[in-house]
Amino acid sequence: MNLKRFGVPTVVAVTAAIALSSCASNEGGATPEDAASSLSGNLVGAGASSQDAAQQAWIAGFQTANPDVTIDYDPSGSGAGRETFLEGASDFAGSDRAFNDEEIAAGGFAKCAADSSIVELPLYVSPIAVIFNLEGVDELNLDAATIAGIFAGTITTWNDPAIAALNDGVELPDTAITPVHRSDDSGTTENFTEYLGAAAPDVWTYEADGVWPFEGGEAAQGTSGVVDAVTNGTGTVGYADASRAGDLGTVAVQVGDEFVPYSPEAAAAIVDASPFVEGRSEGDLAIEIDRTSEEAGVYPIVLVSYLIACEQYEDPANVELVKAYLGYIASEDGQAVAAESAGAAPISEALREKVVAAIDSIQ
Repeated sequence: MNLKRFGVPTVVAVTAAIALSSCASNEGGATPEDAASSLSGNLVGAGASSQDAAQQAWIAGFQTANPDVTIDYDPSGSGAGRETFLEGASDFAGSDRAFNDEEIAAGGFAKCAADSSIVELPLYVSPIAVIFNLEGVDELNLDAATIAGIFAGTITTWNDPAIAALNDGVELPDTAITPVHRSDDSGTTENFTEYLGAAAPDVWTYEADGVWPFEGGEAAQGTSGVVDAVTNGTGTVGYADASRAGDLGTVAVQVGDEFVPYSPEAAAAIVDASPFVEGRSEGDLAIEIDRTSEEAGVYPIVLVSYLIACEQYEDPANVELVKAYLGYIASEDGQAVAAESAGAAPISEALREKVVAAIDSIQ
């Protein structure tokens, strides 16, 4: 746990964080005997498909503790989720990127009070795996420039010297590389292209964006579409939430002088080593991932997926339900459920303290 990164100076603060997280757990139905079982109503969310497995587990756990509550989550993709939330068709959104400064300044969040800020909670942390389907090869070492060259289309066969130089002793065929990218507006794409642009700017000359920046390769809808396309192809390569990598080959990414395979621990390490975005409200916990970090054991191709809600809702009807559900997700139990069901990295106690304070601010 990196206390300095969160400005938590003493063990007293950590103790407070644990106490607060217990309150959130109780509010959010972490345990049936302590849950606010009088909760009732219907909560609607939409957004990041990367969160889908975790959302289904969170919903099951929360509804078990609160049987009069129904929660619906549509894994329509981050872009669609942000738009749905803006239009007021959902109570909360899931997004693999935070709203940017321009979007926040424009406002127009239909369910929020006119002068309300939004809360953005980094509650689903997961590595983005570079996945491939190449007979006889289960893992490859690649640096940022080589990954960028593969997806930019300048490295076109698997036995290219750039790949071979990083994988001594691996028998690489001359099979053509078919890169697969998301066809929808995707926070996973934005995180992936942000990494490419930051870590290999001489090769990847495109701006980070949720929309793939050029035509070429194969396009697929959603996380499932990319995984299916890579699985059913030959020589295919793509990027997806690591929980969906399955039996596909995966890439260990060069960080400093080592090659780091994806893991929840390595994903959590890069989050704790990265700063918050400056100039945001106290409840807006957007994180600026340090994609070029050379700290030992960090995995830089990571998505921090947010749960997004109003700080103040125009209609008070679902406020307590929103707070209870987000509190459950933030609790130790909720984070453990996401780790078990989706391979996510549980947030640190220091980050949980800030998340709980943001949830408490919702009204």
